This record gives sequence, C-alpha cells and structure tokens, in this order.
Amino acid sequence: MFQNKVTLTPQDILEKEFKIDTRGYRLKEVDQFLDIVIGDYEELFKMIRESEKEKEELLEQIVALKQEIRNLRTSIEIAKGADDDLNNNGFSSTGTNLDIMRRLAQLEKIVYGKDE
Repeated sequence: MFQNKVTLTPQDILEKEFKIDTRGYRLKEVDQFLDIVIGDYEELFKMIRESEKEKEELLEQIVALKQEIRNLRTSIEIAKGADDDLNNNGFSSTGTNLDIMRRLAQLEKIVYGKDE
C-alpha cells in the first residue's frame, strides 16, 4: 500500500551522499533531496490520517453491529418465550395483563433502542 506513494526508503536516506564543493555540499542538490524527503513525509502522514479515519469508521460499525446482535438475541428470546407460553388456541395460558405489559415494554426497548 505504501510502496507506490513513498519515493524513498529509510535505507535511501541513510546511504545518500552529497558531492562536496569548495564551501561544502552543493546547496541545490541538498535542497532537491530534502524536497523529496518532505514530499514523502507529507504523503506518509496523509496515509496515516486516512488509515486512522478508516479505523474509527470501522470501530463505529463494530459497535453498531454488536448492538444489533444484542437486539436480535433479545428478540429471539422474547419470541421463544412467547411461543412457549402460547397454547393451541393462540392464547397465553399464563399471560396476565402485567405479563403482556412487560413484553410490550421489552419490545418497545428493542424497537426504539431505549435502555432503562
């Protein structure tokens, strides 16, 4: 992923040798090389920022999917409990108004995502 965008490797930087003039290194040559290094670092930091953003988005998706799994498991448990309580006529053999109200409250929590 990074090989196509970054020009220099750490080894290239380490092994770079500049030609020496009478007063030191050739300024133009050093400036050109440093421009390449700066460009590479800018590209590297851009890639890091993009990776961090993608990581945050994926973490948000993970949290949302885990919540959805919890909600689905709760729905399955409620559905299994409702099936167990129903007799052949479709009426609850143990259901009271209070039991029905509790189930409705649980379903509202699932549908509207309210945790109390």
